[in-house]
Amino acid sequence: MALFYKNRLILRAITLILRTLNFEVETVVEGDKAVESYVRAASEGKPFDAVISDITIPDGMVGIETIQKIKEIDPYVVAIVSSGYSNDPVMSDLQKYGFKGVLEKPYSVDRLKTVLQSVLS
Repeated sequence: MALFYKNRLILRAITLILRTLNFEVETVVEGDKAVESYVRAASEGKPFDAVISDITIPDGMVGIETIQKIKEIDPYVVAIVSSGYSNDPVMSDLQKYGFKGVLEKPYSVDRLKTVLQSVLS
């Protein structure tokens, strides 16, 4: 599982939750690094089951651009968008932007599990 988030505190919290759900987690806070991380994991034979990306990531590519770059490499990437901006067009038309699931902030552990089960099944 890969997490691309701008807020390191939220990143740590979600990482702990995902680990309790038995996911191995890699975290990244920059869009360029996210693409590199995805490519490296795939080339090492350990591709990510899914990617959870914040819409906004500082220092470079935003979440949408990051997922689009990854989709160029792997059109089957399982990407989940996360945002507190429920009125953002990405949140209502996620497939258009390359996402398979959505997590509106704030979300519960149960919501996280439900979305992961949905996109990974």
